[in-house]
Amino acid sequence: MSQQWECAVVGAGAAGLSAALVLGRARRQVVVIDAGHQSNRASPTIGGLLGYDQRSPAELYAQGRSELEAYPSVEFRTGEVVRGSSGEDGYLLDLADGETLSARRVLLATGMNYNPPDLPGIGELWGSSVFQCPFCHGWEMRDERLAALASGEEAVHAALMLRGWSDDVMLLTDGPTQLDSEQLRMLQVAKVEVDQRRVAELASTEGRLTAVVFADGDRLERDGLLVEAPLSQRTRLAEQLGAACTPGPLAGDALDVDQIHRTNAPTVFAAGDVCTKQPHLAGAIAAGSQAAMIIVQSLLSDDFGLPYPPA
Repeated sequence: MSQQWECAVVGAGAAGLSAALVLGRARRQVVVIDAGHQSNRASPTIGGLLGYDQRSPAELYAQGRSELEAYPSVEFRTGEVVRGSSGEDGYLLDLADGETLSARRVLLATGMNYNPPDLPGIGELWGSSVFQCPFCHGWEMRDERLAALASGEEAVHAALMLRGWSDDVMLLTDGPTQLDSEQLRMLQVAKVEVDQRRVAELASTEGRLTAVVFADGDRLERDGLLVEAPLSQRTRLAEQLGAACTPGPLAGDALDVDQIHRTNAPTVFAAGDVCTKQPHLAGAIAAGSQAAMIIVQSLLSDDFGLPYPPA
């Protein structure tokens, strides 16, 4: 370990690459650690991102890395950070291959694990005909036979959201659930039927959903299924660096950040799904860019007394 980086970006998804681009253009010494776990790689295409609509996630990440080659102060490491700790003047990050990196600032852009229901048959369908975000996949599922698999307060919301893309929507609650008179009225107006039977598995043909199979053996033919998929941290790195988490509606352990992307460990920043309340690709790109600009100013504050945080 001979070099101290000005910033270590942990994660090379949309937020991490966006941040590295801004930091590189600011002539900051940056190392980007890429474990290759970007969540949207499960999807064949990106939906709704200006400039990349209908193109693959792999193409987006390849293009991002290609653009960063123009900035000699940005380097990549392939691998996982297995441990983080406070150093004498910043942080130490231990990689799985034995290398230890030292950095004055850390930007956590590790993304989150998406946890869809544990149903037989869901694995090969996740990210295509079984999905969590209607804005990402609704267009591809337009006018198809759809269902929302959800319970509790989210059930009605999920089903009504799908009605923007199809007239044939059912709500599957996977067991008895209480719906009040107003919720039932809204579903009736939207012509959404409710089925409270237990779901046993998903049937598919050639990687496409064909039916939802209930515990009683009955089948409901469907072409697409919206499911709840709570998010969770991938590693304990944030905790090791002193960054706190706050439970939210989509994740029980999303990183807590302020308006300028600082965690409660003031020189550890976060951007993207790891800390957002509403994950989406365009938002992750914007957050990475914003966090990088703040990081540059924080470094200039240390070096030259630039007022920080900015007004």
